[in-house]
Amino acid sequence: MKAPILSNWFGKTQIEAPADIESAALRSDRFRLEREGDWRRLEDILKRMERGGLRRISDEDLLALPTLYRTAASSLSVARETSLDASTLRYLESLVQRAWFQMYGPRQGLFGWLKSFLFGGWSRAVRGIWLEICVALFVMVAGTVVGWLLVVQDKEWYYRLVPGQFTDTRVPGASREVLMESLAVEEGTGGLSVFAASLFSNNAGVAILAFALGFAFGIPSMMLLVYNMAVLGAMMWLFAGQDLAVEFAAWLSVHGTTELFAILLSGAAGLHIGRSMAFPGNRSVLTAAAESGRRGAVVMAGVVLMMVVAGLLEAFPRQLVGGVGNRFLIGGTMLALWLAYFFAYQPKDLEDSA
Repeated sequence: MKAPILSNWFGKTQIEAPADIESAALRSDRFRLEREGDWRRLEDILKRMERGGLRRISDEDLLALPTLYRTAASSLSVARETSLDASTLRYLESLVQRAWFQMYGPRQGLFGWLKSFLFGGWSRAVRGIWLEICVALFVMVAGTVVGWLLVVQDKEWYYRLVPGQFTDTRVPGASREVLMESLAVEEGTGGLSVFAASLFSNNAGVAILAFALGFAFGIPSMMLLVYNMAVLGAMMWLFAGQDLAVEFAAWLSVHGTTELFAILLSGAAGLHIGRSMAFPGNRSVLTAAAESGRRGAVVMAGVVLMMVVAGLLEAFPRQLVGGVGNRFLIGGTMLALWLAYFFAYQPKDLEDSA
């Protein structure tokens, strides 16, 4: 029987004698036997932690965990350097990964994170950028006024500002009846779910872009807010010209109190990052951007949720519920809920209550 032919590091072939293979196997067995007790103990601790957390772990095992982890990591390093058998190597890799996750991995699962996010984390992040919210609100109001004044000066600005999808019948010179018809309720719900998905995609895109542009010191974010609100100002001018300002405001409020609030928060989150980069203080620019980015990411996670709600409101209640009072009731209720959640609801930190 011929000895197996193996390739060395330089691609040349060499013959490894059966005695060498037997010696390597003995070294692998000896290495495993000398350390297997610690591996098994670590594995037993990890199994109990994975099943029931720290409640199943004794103080002795908990104190031994870091030492056992370092022992397993050292064994893995030796196993890789000495090319021990593949099964031992795979076992150690899995064991070290599991131990690392239990020691340094996130302490919360998905449901734990969601609970902390909804019951305090999101609202605290929003309150943490209150200054940027005030600035973004001022910019949005100014953008609305700018849009109104531009179309008052020249009606051609209406076509430059308002997207084509909104200029079907809602154009300068349209009669009161035509404009009123665009605010009327739909006969049925057919196709509204597709409409909701389209609106969610569009609105979420605007919000995410306003946040992303904050990395350019917030200036593009403010420009985007001005443009989007200029569109609203132009449309408000159009309906006010036919004494439909109240009807238009009611129609818009159903989803607008949620949608515009979400865009406000996304723009403020972008401004928060831009301000941190422009004025990092004693921190480096990258450190300041990272810290503000983490807070902004929490805000944006909630903005996506608000956009889902706005899309549903825009596609269903706004299209199916008639009457100025009913529409104002829906929009006002949503606005009150958001304000109460962000600024009145201030639960105790989970860390403090633990």
